Amino acid sequence: MIYTGKQFVRWDDIDAFGHVNNAKYLTYIQEARFLWSTITEMVVARAEVDYIEAIYEGGRFYDINLWVEAIGNSSFTMAYEVVGDNGVVHARVKTVQVVVSMETMKSRPLKDSEREFLNQYLKA
Repeated sequence: MIYTGKQFVRWDDIDAFGHVNNAKYLTYIQEARFLWSTITEMVVARAEVDYIEAIYEGGRFYDINLWVEAIGNSSFTMAYEVVGDNGVVHARVKTVQVVVSMETMKSRPLKDSEREFLNQYLKA
């Protein structure tokens, strides 16, 4: 299953080159991930972004599609697409999330309930 969230691109997200600043894409996917996830005890261990087509227009919504690509013992890999209303994919992103114990601040195994949630969005 794919989750789709809406992300509003603000005019101040546009940089001096007239397009959305590269760092903003990670903010967009972070906000979508926050609204999607029931897992709150996690950190981003890795992030990679492929910029496909620049976004030049602010003041409107873009879709953030996300899904799970792989589930490990204490981590999981997510994929995202930033898509315009015309179907153009502007960016593809991958992140590796690691679940952590709030007591030890170290990685911990995924709980059964977390694994069950992630499996709903696992795209093979």
